[in-house]
Amino acid sequence: MLKIGLTGGIGSGKTTVAKVFELLNVPVYYADEASKRLYHTDPVLKAAMVKHFGADVYKNEQLDRAHLAQLVFNDPGKLELLNSLVHPPTLLDAEKWIASQKAPYIIKEAALLFEAGSAGQLDYIIGVAAPVHLRIKRVMDRDAISREQVQHRMNRQMDEIIKMRLCDFIIHNDEQQLVIPQVLHLHEALLKLASHLQ
Repeated sequence: MLKIGLTGGIGSGKTTVAKVFELLNVPVYYADEASKRLYHTDPVLKAAMVKHFGADVYKNEQLDRAHLAQLVFNDPGKLELLNSLVHPPTLLDAEKWIASQKAPYIIKEAALLFEAGSAGQLDYIIGVAAPVHLRIKRVMDRDAISREQVQHRMNRQMDEIIKMRLCDFIIHNDEQQLVIPQVLHLHEALLKLASHLQ
């Protein structure tokens, strides 16, 4: 079974691309959704969160994401600490999920594949690319935040050009090229690559 990573900067549309692969019966692991779940279900992670960010990081047994964002997004040290706490249990959770799959190939969708150090455990990486102006507009519309707030988030991520250079395949989500034909073409190529493993 091939292990494929799917990544891209904020607002690139990687989740949309992942959903298209799911329609083709490809199992997809969403790292962001998994980490949100693990904040509540992993007792070691939960204890570490309270230890480092205070008891009020959880409200009524739920992670107070707005409060956490205020704590970490303007402090690179705290953001790095948060990532160091959440990445290991998420990587372990992904490994368990992958081991339970039976498809010719699976996809692990994550914004921080390279940054979290999980790219090395994958066979190929797909990058989803989109122009900066489109990414900014998408995130402003999706999260109802200002251009400055989006730019601030982008500045915290790996440079998009560098990220795309590290990928084996690129899907262009620029509203000029249709995404579905690109996914279908890549799906056929990946099935062919997976068949050589059997």
